[in-house]
Amino acid sequence: MAKKAHGLGRGLDSLFEETEELDSSALQEISVGLLDPNPDQPRKDFDEESLSLLADSIRDQGVLQPLIVVATPGSGGRFRIIAGERRYRASRQAGLETVPCLVKELNLTQQREVALIENLQREDLNPMEAARGIRDLMQHCGYTQDKVAVRLGKSRPAVANLLRLLSLPEEITDMVREGQLSAGHARVLAGLATPEEQIQLGRKAAEEGLNVRQTEALAARMKAPQKKPPRKTELEPEMRELQERLLEKTGMKATLTGTVKKGRIVLQYGSMDELNRLSELLEKM
Repeated sequence: MAKKAHGLGRGLDSLFEETEELDSSALQEISVGLLDPNPDQPRKDFDEESLSLLADSIRDQGVLQPLIVVATPGSGGRFRIIAGERRYRASRQAGLETVPCLVKELNLTQQREVALIENLQREDLNPMEAARGIRDLMQHCGYTQDKVAVRLGKSRPAVANLLRLLSLPEEITDMVREGQLSAGHARVLAGLATPEEQIQLGRKAAEEGLNVRQTEALAARMKAPQKKPPRKTELEPEMRELQERLLEKTGMKATLTGTVKKGRIVLQYGSMDELNRLSELLEKM
C-alpha cells in the first residue's frame, strides 16, 4: 500500500488497513475538471474566508495532503471525491489545473466511512455536523459509540455528548451551526426538560452573550423544584371562635394552629403599650 498521507489520523489509516485487500490505490495528479463532490459529504457549510486562506496557502505550497477519490463507473473517467472537498474547492479558487489524489477502490459503505471519519477528525467541523456524522456512522455503517470513540480518538462520553445535541429543537441546532452558541451551551440546553425551556434559555444566552458557566447557572435555577407555599388548613369551629375571643379580649391579632387537642397560639403586639396591656390582663387572670 502507498505511504499514508500525513494528517489523515489513526482512525482513517486503520480503516484503510482493514480494506487493503479489497482495493488497489495509487497517487495520481487528476484534473480538477474531472472531480465531482460527494453528495453524501458530511460538511454542509464551507466558510468563504477560511477557503480563501487555504487557497492562498495552496498557491504558495501546493496541496500538501492528497484528496481521496473513487472512479465513477460509466462516467468517462470521472472521479467522486470521498475526502478532501475543502481542498478541492480551495484548489479551484487558487487556479490549479490538477490536484494530487489517492485513488481507492471502496464499496458504498466504505466510501461513507472514509468521508465521515476524515471530516470528523478535523477540528473545524461544527458541532452539529459532527453529531450528524457520528449518527450516520452508527446508522449506516453499524458503528457503536465505543467504535466511533476509538476511530476518532475521542472519549465515549464526548461522543455521547455530541449525540445529545441531535435531540435539541431546530432553532437551537441552527444557532449552534451558525456559531451563536457553542457545543458547551448546547450540552447545557440538552439537560433541560422541555423544548420550550431549551429555546427560552438558548435565545437568552445568544442575545446576552452568556458564557457556558452563566448558562449552566440559569439552567440549574430552571431545573430547581419550585417551593409551594404552605397549605392553609381550615380551623375547627371551636378554634375559630377562640381566635376571635382572644382578639376581642386582648386587642391583639391571635393566630391559632393545630387542633382542639394540640396546637399553638401566637399573639402579635405592635407597641410597648400593647405589651403592657397584655401583662395587666394576665395579672388580673
